[in-house]
Amino acid sequence: MNKIHPQNFDAASFGSAKSLFTAKRGTIHNLQSCHNDCPACIPCTQRCICVSAIGLSVLGVIAAVIALVVTVGIPPHTPVNRLCVTSSNQTGFLCDNRESCIPASQVCDTRKNCANGEDEQEALCGDLPNSLPEYLIFHCGNRRFWIYADQRCNGINDCGDCSDEIGTWASCPPCGPQWWGCTMVVFHMYCTCIPRHLCRDGIQHCIDWSDEYICTR
Repeated sequence: MNKIHPQNFDAASFGSAKSLFTAKRGTIHNLQSCHNDCPACIPCTQRCICVSAIGLSVLGVIAAVIALVVTVGIPPHTPVNRLCVTSSNQTGFLCDNRESCIPASQVCDTRKNCANGEDEQEALCGDLPNSLPEYLIFHCGNRRFWIYADQRCNGINDCGDCSDEIGTWASCPPCGPQWWGCTMVVFHMYCTCIPRHLCRDGIQHCIDWSDEYICTR
């Protein structure tokens, strides 16, 4: 009959197993203590790292914002409002320094009138007049033609049909003190107002000759 002999007993191995069991018991005890000390913990060997509720809340908010950006996309940059009025009471374009207001007609004239050249940017001047903001443009009676907004009501027939001076949509005020108002102008350069320096110059500018007989400089 075969006998089963007991295997060699290694006291050192028993000691190691006992130490491992003791270490595991210590780890479990530490984890239990950690769970009792803070609301959330992350086990790491025989220690635990406690995370405060405030930290978890901040991380949650950040994660929500990131998820919203990924889902909806980054909101577009709000365009800068550059509409301004020049010192001569004309429609203007506000430069980056928020101080310089240049006349509308100086935008996209191939010269950098703003210090940083923002009045000549490709995005602004690449497809005239479609690339310009509407406040910089005045559409003439013939919609194929346009002028800059500061050229409206300047006394000069910029549109060619006087729609920028006497058209109902131009809404021009009466002639200023430096101008003389005619019922109609003979020369096509002006519409109803002529500069006063043309009064009594021996040349008829108004169809009623008022610039030669009534007008005073």
